[in-house]
Amino acid sequence: MAKVIVGMSGGVDSAVAALLLKRQGHEVIGLFMKNWEDDDTEEYCSARQDLEDARAAAEVIGIELLTANFADQYWARVFENFLAEYRAGRTPNPDVLCNSEIKFKAFLEHALRLGADYIATGHYAQVREFLGEYQLLKAEDGTKDQSYFLYRLNQQQLAKTLFPLGNLYKREVREIARQAGLANHAKKDSTGICFIGERRFADFLARYLPKTPGEIRRLDDDRVLGEHQGLAYYTLGQREGLRIGGVKDAAEAPWFVAKKDMEKNVLYVVQGHDHPALYSERLAAEQLSWIAGRPPHTHWVYAAKTRYRMPDAACSIESLTAERCEIAFATPQWAVTPGQSVVLYESRVCLGGGVIL
Repeated sequence: MAKVIVGMSGGVDSAVAALLLKRQGHEVIGLFMKNWEDDDTEEYCSARQDLEDARAAAEVIGIELLTANFADQYWARVFENFLAEYRAGRTPNPDVLCNSEIKFKAFLEHALRLGADYIATGHYAQVREFLGEYQLLKAEDGTKDQSYFLYRLNQQQLAKTLFPLGNLYKREVREIARQAGLANHAKKDSTGICFIGERRFADFLARYLPKTPGEIRRLDDDRVLGEHQGLAYYTLGQREGLRIGGVKDAAEAPWFVAKKDMEKNVLYVVQGHDHPALYSERLAAEQLSWIAGRPPHTHWVYAAKTRYRMPDAACSIESLTAERCEIAFATPQWAVTPGQSVVLYESRVCLGGGVIL
């Protein structure tokens, strides 16, 4: 049996991952990661309660729980990039960087120094070795599959990673936890920014990016409709928080963000979910990362996701270099957002992807 260090967050998923590995006979140690300290207060910081929940779970499972602080690495490798992307008018996905730089780099390196054979997490994904190569697969539970956030993992990382929940459904995980007497079996899933928590996002962002108000204009005729608080606070396809209403000669359909003009500090909006300006037939991406260590073929038919939880969209890679690729979709895709990731699949196998330009 192997020595496995499990990243335990205080949630039910990582607790059950540790429990299952212990039942399989492995030497299991839990490790709680503290990665955010900048504005930890009683109002916002959930890390203290999460640590207590992880300790309680480890005690029930019968394993040791260690702690590690990667706050400096998180700030340098994840959060500075997060802020830079917002300043540039893009909408980053911090979970992607958090996984590749913290959970499967800083944590993995720390675990190996502690003598671990493998690390494990509560992610819903699967790893398999096929013809001498490690593949990242979608989880059995399609509603919880997290392979989208893991597309930057490489062969060395996957070779040392276990995903014990990959073949389970969330309801099964909660039932395993309940039967084992884990107090967190009904704990609500976290939906906040990776390691930062569930803060009111606009207020949080305002701590680091000053508000730069400007005009909101209708894309179709350049008519001024209102004022925005700063382009960093809006994302393509956004409907809430625009504060546009009662526009003369306009239909009652909702407004959506369609474009940002960073040079003029103008936010452009359109009316109606199905407005043509919200759809894209193709995209370009950079910062490419391929799990196999080599790029896929061009002009083959693949499936792609341009945001988490969206259905697979048929596509092909029209051009590909080491730095950039262009992807064409069989049907136009809604609100393709710069800064988000496009992730490619061949059936259940995640191939990798890149950051949308």
